Amino acid sequence: MCFIYRRTSKFFRKSIKMSLLYSEVPWGIRFLQKLTDKCCPRLHFNREICYRASVVFLTYIAYMCYHLSRKPISVVKAVLHRNCTQLTPPSPDEPKNWCDWEPFDGSDATASQMLGELDSAFLFCYAIAMFISGFIAERVNLRYFLSIGMLMSGVFSYLFGIAKSYNIHSLSYYIFVQAMAGIFQTTGWPGVVTVMSNWFGKSKRGLIFGLWNSHTSIGNILGSLIAAAYVETDWALSFIMPGLIVGLAGFILFLFLVVSPSDVGCTMTNNERIDRTKRYRQMDDQVANDSSSVEVSDVDDTEILIGEQAIESRLRYSAIQNVEIQRQPTERSHLLPNSSSESSEQAIGFLDACYIPGVVEFSLALFFSKLVSYTFLYWLPLYVNASTTMSATLSADLSTLFDVGGIAGAIIAGILSDKSEMPATTCSVMLVLAAPMMFLYQQFSTVSLGVNMILLIIVGLLVNGPYALITTAVSAELGTHHSLEGNSKALATVTAIIDGTGSIGAAVGPLLAGFVSSYSWRNVFIMLMIADILALFLLIRLVKHEIVRYRNSRRADIRIE
Repeated sequence: MCFIYRRTSKFFRKSIKMSLLYSEVPWGIRFLQKLTDKCCPRLHFNREICYRASVVFLTYIAYMCYHLSRKPISVVKAVLHRNCTQLTPPSPDEPKNWCDWEPFDGSDATASQMLGELDSAFLFCYAIAMFISGFIAERVNLRYFLSIGMLMSGVFSYLFGIAKSYNIHSLSYYIFVQAMAGIFQTTGWPGVVTVMSNWFGKSKRGLIFGLWNSHTSIGNILGSLIAAAYVETDWALSFIMPGLIVGLAGFILFLFLVVSPSDVGCTMTNNERIDRTKRYRQMDDQVANDSSSVEVSDVDDTEILIGEQAIESRLRYSAIQNVEIQRQPTERSHLLPNSSSESSEQAIGFLDACYIPGVVEFSLALFFSKLVSYTFLYWLPLYVNASTTMSATLSADLSTLFDVGGIAGAIIAGILSDKSEMPATTCSVMLVLAAPMMFLYQQFSTVSLGVNMILLIIVGLLVNGPYALITTAVSAELGTHHSLEGNSKALATVTAIIDGTGSIGAAVGPLLAGFVSSYSWRNVFIMLMIADILALFLLIRLVKHEIVRYRNSRRADIRIE
């Protein structure tokens, strides 16, 4: 009887586990699996590559849509408050502010402050909620987390747009909608970065994330173009259309996003195991070199079971975390991660994450870097409109060149970081060049349209390159730092800390620009150049450390030769 009871209970426990694991597979993936098994049973293909491709595509589209729904407010500013004297009124008796939208129909200074308050409502709520969002992301299914965030982001973008249709003129309403949109937008970054890091190892991470991070600029470009298409006819559609797009993308994400390789029975590839082992071995060798003794054993090439039987494979190896090539530890070696899933997957706290080397420095540097980037993001169309004779539509179209330069900047920064393995130095070089280029843009952007376009692309490249590198490859690297001993659940927290700190700067920049621009646009550029220099100053210690490490590695290579 006891034997029968044990066998029965074991069978039911296994059935429950299998059903729970199967429930983590998205509905769309289940449908495609059943469809291919039924219609094309002899069709064989590399499922892991397909899953990786789908993850890259879906996370790319997801964050592109997040940014697409953020951009309209910067375009619509030009029609919420504008110079009505340059337009023909519908009747001679119209007031001076007949073309403005109440409550933004006051003086230039008052309107600028109100529009700055809208930016601040979104960005400050975004910054504060980002820290909370990182902790939540570690403890929930990221597919639900991202899908709900995208759906609600679409809802609040839609609510901003219908304010025109329902003739709403309350500033409190607009601030509330922007604040709630900022809160739900925080689901994006910790979610997509964690999912990408789950599927991709360290090899060429800078290049992969540099290419992938173009979603930010592409989203800004598409958001500007969509908003510009409706801004002068019906600005409500400038918000409603992006809202519908981000909501639809969230539903697609819910159907098809595979959060982790283990959800579908995939395990770490050989290259990724070698990458991770190499990282630990380099640390061990460094410690051993300090003690003038190195002892490395032979490598155990024991194969790890992988196959199409997703659920059984995962059940059998659910207790094994961060599998490494076996090595004989030396007296000074770091201990390998505990095989217990409970210890290796325990979420870390805020202070513990801040103790990871480089987190504080990169977070503060991102504060000032994002301050510069988001000031351009929210105020560039209005600056172009105010400093030239271009219409609101043409100003919005021209401002997209800043994001075109941002795409190139992210890729270049990623490649340089991969080649040199010196991300802080890469960021610093681009920051050094960014300040004088912003000065040149402010001085010579009005010379001609061609000069404006060229300078704007260069400024976008130099401003967005460090910002993109820190928020992607650097965040992923610090989130999997060796001091965490393989704890993959720390990634969302580290990402949220870095991006959350940067988002505070993103909130401060447009707010200050709203006040400063009422006096002079030149003062705005001075503020941006000072912020750029401060970001550079914060990275000096890390740059010195990278240079010392590079020199030591060169000396070691020479001794080996």
